[in-house]
Amino acid sequence: MNLTDPIFTCADKARAHLERTRWPHGPVCPHCGVVNEATAIKGKSARAGLYQCNVGGCREQFTITVGTVFERSKVPLNKWLLATYLMASSKKGISAHQIGRTLGVTYKTAWFMCHRIREAMTENNPAPLGGPDRTVEADETFVGGKEKNKHANKRKYHRGAGAKQAVVTLVERDGRARSFHVANVNAKTLRPIIMTSVHRTSHLMTDGAGLYIKPGQEFANHTAVDHARGEYVRGKGHSNTAENFFSILKRGIIGTFHHVSEAHLKRYLAEFDFRYSYRVGLGVNDAQRTDEALRGIGGKRLMYRRAGQAAYA
Repeated sequence: MNLTDPIFTCADKARAHLERTRWPHGPVCPHCGVVNEATAIKGKSARAGLYQCNVGGCREQFTITVGTVFERSKVPLNKWLLATYLMASSKKGISAHQIGRTLGVTYKTAWFMCHRIREAMTENNPAPLGGPDRTVEADETFVGGKEKNKHANKRKYHRGAGAKQAVVTLVERDGRARSFHVANVNAKTLRPIIMTSVHRTSHLMTDGAGLYIKPGQEFANHTAVDHARGEYVRGKGHSNTAENFFSILKRGIIGTFHHVSEAHLKRYLAEFDFRYSYRVGLGVNDAQRTDEALRGIGGKRLMYRRAGQAAYA
């Protein structure tokens, strides 16, 4: 898969690729969930890709996009697939303006498409990170873009000390990343996140912040390096993997998006988590990463009012 692939120029080939990716064992009825019990409806009056469920009591018609973030979209499927490929293969992200210019759609359409794709990249019922003999690093940072890149009424002197948003990231060494937008960086907000997102048999590694002391006692091991004293590595103990993730995240926000609104930060985090968790270092190429995002489009309808009718982020 590359930019010359016919699935990015032909809607029918894009639909066929999406069906192969999401339905490897045959059509799945989104109404009753039965696999490979549907018949393709053919004829002059039937649109391409239309199926009818043969299960008695259901008999509903559907296409590959029903019940997905692509449902009821007037944008051709080949453009949806191209946008997904561009977002999945751009290490530091790609702006909605660039997506709009590349696909030949308006900025408003491109912005909404990007948020739908980010929704598809969000994990469904994620399992805890780590496990026996596994290491998970926890760290926090503040994001929001440079002040000079923000609209005048969103700059720090208009919004007070909370101009930047707090982000906590858990990174499994040689594995996945999971980020959370939190209101405050303290033990009250971080402890529930760490307890529910990291397996208790893991080796937890953090910096020397006091808020990690009590949560660390509930794991198999806890190693903390004291940044305040200039200590960043002690043997295998460090939080540099999480810091590397933050460097990519901030380069994307500052260099690509320039500013990310508080309301939509969680979706941008999901995008960066997704690319990190399916990175080349784990043997996943751009085509495989794109297909993984396409497999995640089901059961995630995102209406425009839910995405936000405020100024676009």
